[in-house]
Amino acid sequence: MASIATTARATYADLSDRAREGIHTGGELVLLAYDSVRAAILDIISRKFSWQEFLLQAWFMVRVSLLPTILVAIPFGVIVSIQIGGIASQIGASSFVGAVNGIGVLRQGAPLVTSLMIAGAVGSAITADLGARQVREEIDAMKVMGLDPVRRLVSPRVVAAIVVAALLSAVVATTAIVTGFALTVGSGDVSSGTYLGAFISFGQPTDLALAELKAVLFGFIATIVAAHKGLHAKGGPKGVADAVNQSVVLSVILLALVNVGLTQAYVMLVPQKVA
Repeated sequence: MASIATTARATYADLSDRAREGIHTGGELVLLAYDSVRAAILDIISRKFSWQEFLLQAWFMVRVSLLPTILVAIPFGVIVSIQIGGIASQIGASSFVGAVNGIGVLRQGAPLVTSLMIAGAVGSAITADLGARQVREEIDAMKVMGLDPVRRLVSPRVVAAIVVAALLSAVVATTAIVTGFALTVGSGDVSSGTYLGAFISFGQPTDLALAELKAVLFGFIATIVAAHKGLHAKGGPKGVADAVNQSVVLSVILLALVNVGLTQAYVMLVPQKVA
């Protein structure tokens, strides 16, 4: 009994420590998000924003994420088309395949694929870069020289990630929809006119707006998490590796939660077309 009680106390203490650490990390993420947005807005207004760093980071993000994003979007469009087409054929609703494919990709597929690419490819690179600077004490050196690391390093990356995420979402949506269209129409189950007509009848401009809003928020959140973990890395190369792993896991969890909230709010607030 004593050992059980000791184990229970140790478990409770561990959970309490993790809860406090989680709350502390959440507060630090909010503060970093506020500081980076504020610095970006003030620098853009005062014409002190580092556009060179922004362009370098945006090009780097496009270079590391564009091809993997397209390669993920194509099989995603194929899988969605096959699954939805099979179910639609069974219930005699093949004429609505275009609507379900297109709207599903716009509302869920494109933002989610974009978020995974941003969190996995871009976020891990940001964490590794800032983490390496942190363990080499470059961040401390910047502070000693009176330079704000958030303004110099984080803000340009946040703005670049927002722009790149919005563009990647459009690329994913286009690639997946075209893939689904080619597969469905090419199989002869549905004509091109029927496919496009269903998509036009049920699709709304707000679906595209939702996809872009999700992509922007996902890019922002993933970059803030990556920057936070990078700036707090410690312990040499192993600490940087641990920070990268933590960044990816935390980003995916937060993005999933935000996606559920945005989707539910959209369904509740935006009237859906019925014909």
